[in-house]
Parts: sequence; structure tokens; C-alpha cells
Amino acid sequence: MPHAPVPRSYPIFRRLPAAALCALLSGAVFLPALPAAAQDAPAVGAQPGASRTYAPPSFRDLARTQIDTVVNISSTQAPQPSAGGGRLPEGMDIPPGSPLEEFFREFRNRQRGGQGNRSPESGPNGGPQGGGPQGLPSMALGSGFIIDPSGLIVTNNHVVSDAAEIAVTLHDGTKLPARLVGSDAPTDLALLKVESAKPLTAAHWGDSEAVEVGDWVVAIGNPFGLGGSVTAGILSARARDIQQGPYDEYLQTDAAINRGNSGGPLYDAGGAVIGINTAIYSPTGGSVGIGFAIPSSLAKPIIDQLKDGGKVRRGWLGVQVQRVTPDIAESLGVEGSGGALVTSISPDSPAASAGLRQGDVITAFNGDPLEQMRQLPRLVASTQIGRTVPMTLLRGGKQQSIQVTVGELRDEPQQLAMSGSSGAPRSAQPEESKSALGLKLAPLTPGLRETFAIGEDVDGLVVTEVDRDSAASQRGLDLGDVIVEAGQEPVATAADLETRIAKAKEQGRKTLLMLVSRAGDLRYVPLPLVPETGGKKG
Repeated sequence: MPHAPVPRSYPIFRRLPAAALCALLSGAVFLPALPAAAQDAPAVGAQPGASRTYAPPSFRDLARTQIDTVVNISSTQAPQPSAGGGRLPEGMDIPPGSPLEEFFREFRNRQRGGQGNRSPESGPNGGPQGGGPQGLPSMALGSGFIIDPSGLIVTNNHVVSDAAEIAVTLHDGTKLPARLVGSDAPTDLALLKVESAKPLTAAHWGDSEAVEVGDWVVAIGNPFGLGGSVTAGILSARARDIQQGPYDEYLQTDAAINRGNSGGPLYDAGGAVIGINTAIYSPTGGSVGIGFAIPSSLAKPIIDQLKDGGKVRRGWLGVQVQRVTPDIAESLGVEGSGGALVTSISPDSPAASAGLRQGDVITAFNGDPLEQMRQLPRLVASTQIGRTVPMTLLRGGKQQSIQVTVGELRDEPQQLAMSGSSGAPRSAQPEESKSALGLKLAPLTPGLRETFAIGEDVDGLVVTEVDRDSAASQRGLDLGDVIVEAGQEPVATAADLETRIAKAKEQGRKTLLMLVSRAGDLRYVPLPLVPETGGKKG
């Protein structure tokens, strides 16, 4: 019975909170399946007419040829001084001596697999290990694979980020110091360089677009510090968005991916790298059969840029967009829910220069139709900077085509949208408040601007109360939100809003599209129009 080739293991790194997706560096590979004829052939020496048994594919040859291309990676971070015992979870600032200090120290140690323990078995998802109360250095463990005999190695950015020292251990046990050539946090990729006295065995890239759901895959890596581990499975799904960045398009596999596999390769049936194992979904911290790999179609161009210049240059359009839901599509009078709805446009951006407007629905970019909003950032980012491309959009229900010259995305701090407002005293409702669609609304005044910290550049109606049982509450509207537009027309008074509601009903609309500003961040919210009922309640 054929035996499966054993792939080399890769360490994994947990990137998400425990209650959410756990981003762990992982390595997985696609493996070839045996031809149907070979699987169905009777065993040697079998008697004629004997029942045939299924023989699973063997990955033996793949493992034998690729095991030397996979490496183990360890990185050491400088000590992090912290009063009372090391770093606390991000965003937590606990005063020294607080009763919560010990709790968070224990939480951090559980996340890292044990404080100060350097044994491979207790390595922390490919993440920091150590760094205890004494301010000791911390260590991250992960996997990687060689892509050039000269010593170029691909891994995950989170395996080597903020590293003071990086070491690579080859399959034969040789340990080499590594230099960071470049890294890209948005895609979680990094490129390392080692100097070796002899040429190294290198893997070769495959085509992730050619593999299909159900194809065999194989992962080789360093799970839990157990180097050279091989696991096999199938491609479970494609184009997964796990909310880790604007370019998410992960391959999903059920090949076992665990802590320490991060940065390892995912092979197809021919032994070509079609993914870089990066994350797992895991309520327990171990493999539950849901692992994610960065597809080679996304990774290879990024690695090529890191190889050439040490950094990544991306195209830039200068818009903020949101998904077109069925309710939004109905409000706009368009069919389907594909495309990207423009909520705001940066001044002096390529989009502004091309004449793009707020409320436009981008349906195609450079000839590629947008079936989902999240396709747009990837398409723009991969477009050559300075190139002029066509863009198709819907404006006022009519299709238009414009030309846009793609700019370069700069490394500028991104604004983070706040999920709530400071809120106003419930008794401080202005006399001129009007109720509509489950909301109490009032024109903006200096007092309301100060109460809700609303900028002078925002105009509209401010929400002063929300009916908890209303559709507005269910859609997430809150105190301090500002209704800037209704039905894609500005509103400044309650009369303006009543006019927009009446117009939408006359047009037979079931929803009214609101443009809402919250802490300066704009988004479209479709609100159902409650039909008027005649007569009195009995």
C-alpha cells in the first residue's frame, strides 16, 4: 500500500484573540493524488474476482524531496521592561500593584505556553516565549522554506517582527544566523537571508489558482517545536476572509496546522508551494481541522518586491468603501449586491482627480468585475503605480465608465473608526427634536457639537435618542451619530428628512439609505420605511 510522503514541518504563530480566530503560523502543502487507475487496481498477488480495497495516496516522494527545503526559525526579542512583570495584553494598562496585575501575567503565560520555558514542546504558537517578570528576552518559533539556493527564506512577518536576533535551523541540524531582507505586515510575509557554505535545496512556487477544493495538500513544519513534521489533508475552501487585513484571500485546509507551523509551505500534489501557512481557527489553541494559508498568487509578487527592494509598493485609489447589502441595493434601485459603495474620497487622491463621487458603486476595476467589495483593495494594490485603467460604476442607477490613474499607497497612520459615541445626558434633548424611523433627531448646534465631539466639517441631523426596539437600533445607530444624507441628498433639518422619506415611499422604496458620520468616519446604513397604516388602533 503506497505511503504518503512526509513534508517538513513549519512553526505556527497565533495572531488572533483566544475568543476569535487564532492566527497561528503554519505550513501546509498540497499533495498529488494517485491516478484513479492505480487506486482501483487489484493488489499484487490478489486472486481473480477478489474484492478491491482503496489505497490512500502516498506522499512519501513529496516528503523525501521537499523536507530539506523547510527550515525551523527562532527569533529573539529584546527584553521589555515593565513594572510588575512584563508586558500585559495590548491595550491594557494596569498600574503596578493592582490586583489585576497577577491575573494578566498568568493570562500572558498561558498564551505563550509557559513563562521562560525554552523547551520546543512548549513553544508558543510561533509567538513570544519567555519574557517573564525579570524582563528576560522572549523568543518566537516558526517555520519557513528556502526559495533560492543562495539562502533566501520565506516565512511569516509575525514570526520575526521586532526581532533582535534571528536563527534558522536546517533539516540536517545546521544552525545559521539570518538577516531580515524585508517584511510586509499587511500580508504577514517576510524574507530572510542566510549565508551557507554550500548551495541549499530550494522549493519552487506553484499556481494557487490551479488547485481546486478537494485536492490533496501537505504541510511540513515545526508544530510545538517538533521539527520536520508532515501532515496531509485537502483544500477545504478558497478566498477566505478572516478579518486580518485588507488583502485577505486565504486558502483553507484541514491538514493539521498547529503552533509552530507559521511560515511553512503548503504543497500541491506536484510538490510545488501553493501557500504559506499562517493562521488557524481554534477555540483550544490546537488544530481542529481549520487552517489558513496565504495563496502563492498573492505571496510571490510580494516576495519578489521584498527581494528586489526590501519593501512593498502598492497602488492607491484614495477611497473608503463598504459592502453593498441587499437593503442598500434596494435603496439605490440597483440589482444584485455586488460592487463597492464609495463612502468617502480623500482630497487630492486619484479617485478625486478621476471624478469619483460619494455614493458611487464601483462595479468593475481594470476590466475585473467586483462580485465582492473586498476584491477592490487587492486589485488596486496589485496595479502598477502610475498606470491609467478603466473603472465602471453605477451613479444614480446609470452605468458609467471613467479612467483613473493609480497612485502609490504611503505608509501613513490609518484612522480607526470608533464603535460608539460618548453619549449625551438623556434629559438634554433639544426642544426642536423630531422623531423619525425610530430616531430622535435634532439640527446640529454648538452645544450638541461639544456634547458629542462632532467636528465643524460635519453637517446634518444628530441622533439624540434611539428606540431600542427599532430597526435603527438593530442597524447599530447610536447617540451622537450624524445623519449627513438621506436618499443620497443632504439633510439639515427634520423637514428635509421628512421630504426624503416621502419621496422614497412615492418611488416604492422599502428602505431609505442614510449616510451616517460617527467620529468622522462615514458609512451607509439602509433603514426600513415603516408603512403607514390607516385608521385608529382598536
